[in-house]
Amino acid sequence: MTTRSEPGHSRPDPSLDAIMSERRQLINLAYRLLGSLAEAEDAVQEAYTRWYAMTRQQQDAIESPGAWLTTVASRICLNLLSSARARRETYVGEWIPEPLPERTEWISGRPGGATVDPADRVTLDESVNLAFLVVLESMTPAERVAFILHDVFCHTFAEVAEIVGRTPAACRQLACSGRRRIRASQPSVTPAAQRAGIVRDFKQAWEAKDIDALIGLLDPDATAIADGGGLARTFLHPIEGGERIAHAWVEIARRRPGNMTLLERTVNGQPGLVAQQDGVTVTVFAFEVAGDRIKHIWVVRNPEKLRRWTTG
Repeated sequence: MTTRSEPGHSRPDPSLDAIMSERRQLINLAYRLLGSLAEAEDAVQEAYTRWYAMTRQQQDAIESPGAWLTTVASRICLNLLSSARARRETYVGEWIPEPLPERTEWISGRPGGATVDPADRVTLDESVNLAFLVVLESMTPAERVAFILHDVFCHTFAEVAEIVGRTPAACRQLACSGRRRIRASQPSVTPAAQRAGIVRDFKQAWEAKDIDALIGLLDPDATAIADGGGLARTFLHPIEGGERIAHAWVEIARRRPGNMTLLERTVNGQPGLVAQQDGVTVTVFAFEVAGDRIKHIWVVRNPEKLRRWTTG
């Protein structure tokens, strides 16, 4: 992307750094809105394309370029969310949000891969864990945008209304509805160290093919969901019940290739597991722990959603 300069001068446009500094925040927002980092980057790039398609006079007339970019990117995401519903009706199997890698082992804090450009990193907090993103998928596009903009990014309802195209009162109701969905889905709080220990125990029981230990770690009503996107072999329908999941995981362990390694990794800020073959990530496992049991397991095998896990 080239820098602008005044006619007859070669000095760079002093506003360029300020404009580009918004990129990280925009990707943070777009990822939460779309559940896909690839789509988030495309949406943000489109917002910048529209900015640079304007004349210098049009740009100078905008009081807050950051607010303008946020509005445009959010509207692009809103349109994408509406079309995504139709696309996902033809998706092969279940659709799970794209998991984000954290290049640090949660077991010891040792570096686990290449350094990631801070501008390309999405802040890992409670609003980006996979359980949260899965609940967002149950919201309408307008609910999701209103809730994320107001409750996560602290925009006023007047600002949200301008983006969503509804009244501030209607946006307040949308955000409230989204908030209720989040609260209804939240499990009892489990300390981070305990969550890590439970996932580690699950890994050890799985590798030992200890079905009784697996059953003891799984909630009786646990659910396992996999996403292969038709590009990787996996189970197409959710597995419900801790005992059924335990039997399925023992069968997976029996079929595990000899060159596959199971690693403890952070997945969207939470303890998870990653399966690699010859250094290539082929599966990411994310967990939701409620109390002292695993309530949900999400298995992502779609290679298009795992590229960053290998390339960093």
